[in-house]
Amino acid sequence: MTPEQAAASASHPIHWAGPGLTRVPFAVYGDAATEQAEQQRIFHGPTWNYLCLDVELPEPGCFRSTFVGVTPVVVVRDADGEIYAFENRCAHRGALIVLDKAGKTGNFQCVYHAWSYSRQGDLIGVAFEGGVKGQGGMPPGFCKAEHGPRKLRVAVYCGLVFGSFHDEVPPIEEYLGDEICARIERVLHKPVQVIGRFSQALPNNWKLYAENVRDSYHASLLHLFFTTFELNRLSQKGGVIVSEDGAHHVSYSMIEADAQDKAKDTSYREQGLRSDTDRYRLKDPSLLQGFVEYGDGVTLQILSVFPGFVLQQIQNCLAVRQLLPQGTGRSELNWTYLGYADDTPEQRRVRLKQSNLVGPAGFISMEDGAVGGFVQRGVAGAREFAAVVEMGGDNARGGEGRATEASVRGFWKAWRGHMGV
Repeated sequence: MTPEQAAASASHPIHWAGPGLTRVPFAVYGDAATEQAEQQRIFHGPTWNYLCLDVELPEPGCFRSTFVGVTPVVVVRDADGEIYAFENRCAHRGALIVLDKAGKTGNFQCVYHAWSYSRQGDLIGVAFEGGVKGQGGMPPGFCKAEHGPRKLRVAVYCGLVFGSFHDEVPPIEEYLGDEICARIERVLHKPVQVIGRFSQALPNNWKLYAENVRDSYHASLLHLFFTTFELNRLSQKGGVIVSEDGAHHVSYSMIEADAQDKAKDTSYREQGLRSDTDRYRLKDPSLLQGFVEYGDGVTLQILSVFPGFVLQQIQNCLAVRQLLPQGTGRSELNWTYLGYADDTPEQRRVRLKQSNLVGPAGFISMEDGAVGGFVQRGVAGAREFAAVVEMGGDNARGGEGRATEASVRGFWKAWRGHMGV
């Protein structure tokens, strides 16, 4: 631990029981000082934050407004074909420069006092800079080049646009690592199209959803649909990949092709779990009638990039998710559904139908929108206690099998490294 990290740890309001990863203080989900520190040390620190898709900025002037942590950001393609990102904050009085979620423009102008900005985030115009009829105006020494919103570094990988406020963030490929890069390329190996989007309000701290995404242990226990229709069981072939620094993860599984193998799987029934039931059937079984895309047998892959990006493949349902904090007890989850540009009409119909599997009311993931709130409410009076994160051991290493919390421990390994605790 560096002297700076030691000083940060000493002043940190939350007590961690040693250097391990198996006890997570409940106070970390509701502490205001921690939330403020995360904005600087994580979201404005040496991390890459997902901003949008390259395909969402098809022409010069196309822009999207988004966030890095709680900081509003504009992402735009300029005439040189490059993508730029800058803080969505007027240098004059701090108003939002861009009010729309998306659009196309030549330059940007703040609605409050009409200060103007280029598509690269430079201040290029001040209304009545020279005053009116010789009165008022900016002082003679005012230099527009010295004023403007903060700019982000931008990296594009497999059509994913990432941004960082930090000057020393590593190159995106180095940040992700070879295994994560390979798993991103597996899904985003050819041009995509956006086929749907929506936002979901979560009644919990952003870290609870970040844990949930990495928690391969819960998936077939919480989500009755997964187990009932054999989409995801811990007894299926699969595994977990965790990056060396713990920051990123992949969880994947394969549906058994052999019906006899399925019949032999009595592990859930033997545990007496509610997720083993024969009571439910689909009125329209075609929901799950997809097609083979990747040839590797993997029918489910969930991938996360620290701090708040998720890439999913569930059957033929493809999506990216952007997780954003909104204070200590709230967060926002932005979903963008994808299809490939060369999809046949039949394949596109399958993707649209299977989009019902996920989202706020998805057959699979509707529980994820509630369970984080259950934890947030459950730990409200338990600051001095800690979560037990010991499934699969005490390390943050991947491997075969998914009855493990290695990826969750990996998240906290990365989080503690950035926070210096």
